[in-house]
Amino acid sequence: MASPKTEIVDLIPALRAFARTFYRETNDADDLVQETLTRALSSIHQFKPGTSMKSWLFTIMRNAFYTKIKVETREAPGAADCISLRPASDPTQEWSARGREIAQAIQRLPEQQREVLMLIGVLGISYEEATEICGCAIGTIKSRLNRARARLLEELGETSSNASVENDARHPVGSVHL
Repeated sequence: MASPKTEIVDLIPALRAFARTFYRETNDADDLVQETLTRALSSIHQFKPGTSMKSWLFTIMRNAFYTKIKVETREAPGAADCISLRPASDPTQEWSARGREIAQAIQRLPEQQREVLMLIGVLGISYEEATEICGCAIGTIKSRLNRARARLLEELGETSSNASVENDARHPVGSVHL
């Protein structure tokens, strides 16, 4: 069995992928990974052997992100949609445009749905691990994932109007959406 520090190093690519669910910009995502690694290494004595290192690291990352958001909200450094953050010229390939369209659709998902979609759909985390990371029941995870997938397909124009009608019938007005 690998040492905890070796496990952490092996999970860096997964951490980078998960960080991209929080930040569009690579540099911001990398900063979040670095913050996560710093916190994890300084608290490695708190890791319980026999539990999932990936879940533990993802939970640290999620908490670090929420802490950073609270601080940024208080400080309000400036406009989030600054022109300097946009690329100088957009790629012309059709696949790049579709990829950008998908990424934007994912970013428009509610935060909890986006998080579960990335954990399970992209990173391949199990439902059980996702419940640990998000701190909610497995039914909630499954519901968020289902809604995220349906909304993503709808945003991308990949669903028929019948699917929307069926979905609306299952979730009448006034019901709680996670």
